[in-house]
Amino acid sequence: MRLATLAIVATFLAATPALAEDSTHPPTATVSVLGTGEAQLKPDFARLVVAVETQGDTVGKVVEANRVSSDEVLSRLQSLGIKKEDIRTENFQVFQTPARVDNLGKEIKTPKFTANHRLRITTRDLEGVGRLAGEILASPNMLFQSVIFGLDKQEEGGDEARRAAVRDAKRQAELYAQAAGVTLGRILEIRDGSAQPYEAPQGGLRMRAMKADVQAEEIPIVPPNTLRYTSTIQMVWEIAPKP
Repeated sequence: MRLATLAIVATFLAATPALAEDSTHPPTATVSVLGTGEAQLKPDFARLVVAVETQGDTVGKVVEANRVSSDEVLSRLQSLGIKKEDIRTENFQVFQTPARVDNLGKEIKTPKFTANHRLRITTRDLEGVGRLAGEILASPNMLFQSVIFGLDKQEEGGDEARRAAVRDAKRQAELYAQAAGVTLGRILEIRDGSAQPYEAPQGGLRMRAMKADVQAEEIPIVPPNTLRYTSTIQMVWEIAPKP
C-alpha cells in the first residue's frame, strides 16, 4: 500500500510541469480610465446657524438669562413664519468669560461666565434668507454665524454625478480603443471614487446687533441657483485586436 501511494505521488509530481505549462495564458489586455462627472440641482432649503449669548456672575444666573433670551428668540422666529420643528439646538455651553484688556493693557471688568446657545434654523423661503438674517441681527443677544444651502435628498445629486462619471469613463475608453485600433470587451472592474456635495456656504458671517432697537434690514445674501455635486469612478475594460 505504501509503495502504491509513493507511485501515485511520483506520477503527480512528474505531471505537474506539463499541467502548469498547459494552463499558462498570456495576461489579459485592458484599458483603465478614471471618469469624472457632476450634477447641478436646485437647492431646497437654507440652514442658518445663530447663537444666543448671555453673561452673568454665576452659572445659575447666566443659564437663566440665556433661557429667557432663548425663549424670546424662539417666539420671534416663529412670528417670522419659522416652524417650531425647524428650529433645533446644535450646542449649549457655559464657560468662564475670557479676560479682556483695554488699549493701555488694563483689564476690563466683565461678568465671570458666558452661556452660548447655538441654534440651527431651517427655512425653505430661499429668497427671504437675507430678510430673516436681518431680523436675527435686530434681536438682542443674538449672533448670526453662518448659512448654507442644501438639498433634501442629497443622494440624488450624488447618484446623478455618478451616472455622469460612468458616461465619461465609457467615452474615454471608447476613444482610447478607437485610437489604438482595438475593441472594448467586458467590463472587468468598477471602483467607486467619491461623490461630494457642494452646499455653497456663505461662511464667515458673524455679526451682532449692538442694541435691541436696531432696525431690521435685509442682509445681502444671494441664494445659489444650483448646487454642484461631483463624482469620480475608475473602470477597467478588457480589450482585443479588431477582427
